[in-house]
Amino acid sequence: MTDTQWDLVVVGGGGAGLAAAASAAERGASVLLFESERELGGSTALSAGMFTAGGTSVQAGLGIEDSAERFYQHYMDLNHWRLNPGLVRTFCEQAGPALEWLIGLGVEIPAAVSHNAHMPGLTRAGVEDVWRGHVPKDQGLGLVNALARACRKGGVEIVLGTRVQRLIEEDGRVAGVVADDVEVRAGAVVVASGGFAQDPDLLKRYYPATGRAGEALFVVAAPGSRGDHLRFGEQVGAAVTGEDWGLMLPTAYFQRLHHWQSGFPPASRIHVNGRGRRFMDEDASYAVSGGIIDAQDGPVWAVFDERARLGLPPGYAHWTPEVVRAEAEAGRTACAGSLDELARAIGVPPDALAATVRRWNDQLPRGRDDDFRRHETLAAKGASGPPDPIGEPPFYAVRTLPAELVCTHAGLEINSAAEVLDARGEAVPGLYAAGEAGAGVLGLRYVGGGNAVANALTMGRLAGLAGAQAARLQSPGPAPEARPAVAAGPPEFS
Repeated sequence: MTDTQWDLVVVGGGGAGLAAAASAAERGASVLLFESERELGGSTALSAGMFTAGGTSVQAGLGIEDSAERFYQHYMDLNHWRLNPGLVRTFCEQAGPALEWLIGLGVEIPAAVSHNAHMPGLTRAGVEDVWRGHVPKDQGLGLVNALARACRKGGVEIVLGTRVQRLIEEDGRVAGVVADDVEVRAGAVVVASGGFAQDPDLLKRYYPATGRAGEALFVVAAPGSRGDHLRFGEQVGAAVTGEDWGLMLPTAYFQRLHHWQSGFPPASRIHVNGRGRRFMDEDASYAVSGGIIDAQDGPVWAVFDERARLGLPPGYAHWTPEVVRAEAEAGRTACAGSLDELARAIGVPPDALAATVRRWNDQLPRGRDDDFRRHETLAAKGASGPPDPIGEPPFYAVRTLPAELVCTHAGLEINSAAEVLDARGEAVPGLYAAGEAGAGVLGLRYVGGGNAVANALTMGRLAGLAGAQAARLQSPGPAPEARPAVAAGPPEFS
C-alpha cells in the first residue's frame, strides 16, 4: 500500500462504499476499499434492500406514471422543506438511474406488486402518493453481493478487518488515509463508514431524542456504525448537519430485535393515548408513525384481547402468545378481565377506552375505518380480510414507543456532488461522503422504506464518479503501472 498512489480510497464497505468503489472502478480508477469489520455489507446487508425511487422501469412495467420531479416534491414537502433543495433534487433525479444501474449489475426487481418489504417487486414504501418501494430479490444481501461482484470485476482492492484511523491532509486537500499506522495516498477519499448508532456518547451528542426510549432502546444498525465519519470531519473542519434526526421504529417495550425476528403485533389492536382515545392508523408507515406517537401526551398503549394474543404466529422471538402471557404474569404488560379494569391499570379514563373500542369494533372489523383509513393500509399490505373485533377477555395493553434505532441522520454535510463541505459551506478538496456518513438527504422525516438504502447507493455512486474525476485532475501525468488511467471526460451521473 505504501508504494502505490491510488486514485480513490473508500472508507467503509457497506452499500454506500461498495457503490462508490464499483462506480469509480467502472471509470477506470484504481480503488482501495477499507472495511472495519470482517465482512462486507454494513447496515445494507442487514436491511430488506428496499430502494425508493421515482420514474423507474419497474414502475413503468406496472403502468405507474411517476417522475423525479414528483418524487422531489413529495420528499421536500414531507421534510417541511428543511433540506437543501439542490441536494435533494439531485438525489431524486439520480435515484432512478442508480436503480437501473443496479438492475444492470444483476439485481432482480420484478415488475410485480409486493405487499411487504420481503416480497420482490414494487410496494408502498411510506406515505407517498405513488408506490416507490422497490424490493429486490435476496433483500439487502442481494444488493451487497451484486456490488461486490462489480467491485471484483473492476479490480477494486478490498481490505477487511481494518479500521481507518485518520485522514491525510496535504497542501489544503485530503490526500489519503492512515490505516494500521500505514499512510495510504490517494487522489480522493470517500467516507462511507456508516452512522453512529453503536456509540452511546455520540448518540447523546448528535441524536439526544433516542434518550426518550430509556431502557427500551435497542439498536439494529451494523456493528461498524461507530461514528468514524464525525471524527474524520473534525480533522478537516467539516460542517455537520442533521443533528437529532434519525429513524426510530415504533416497537413494543419488550422487543430487542428487528421486527422480522421479533415478530409483529396482532392485527386486531388499537393504539390509545393517555386520554384513552385512538389517535392513528396502527399500521401507518414508520415514515410518520414515530412522530405521531411522540406527539401524544403520556404513554401510548397497544390494546388487544385474548383472541388476538392466541392468534399470534409461532416462531418469533417476542410477539408470540407465550411471551405476551409471560410479560403479563410478570406485571410488565397490563392484563385485566374487563376494559374498565384495563383502563385503570394503564391510567386512562375507563369510559373513553370503552367508547374507543366500541367505535373501532363498529368500523374496521366490518371492513372500513372512517377515522384513520386503516382499511386502505391493510389492503396495500395484502390483508385477506378485516381484523377481528376486540371483545374476548382478558384484555392486554402493551407500552408502544419509538425504540428501535435503525439509522442516524447527522453526518458530514455534502453537496450534490457528494463533496464534504466545511463550516463556510465550501467543499473540502479531495473529500467525499455518502450514506449515513454524508448528511443532507436523510432528513427530519424518513420518507419510507428504502430511503436509507436509496440514499446510500445513489449518493455512493455519485461520490465514486466525482471522486474518480477529481483524482484524474490531480494526476495529469502518466499513471504508474499499478494504477490504471481514469477515463477522461466529466462524470456522467445518469
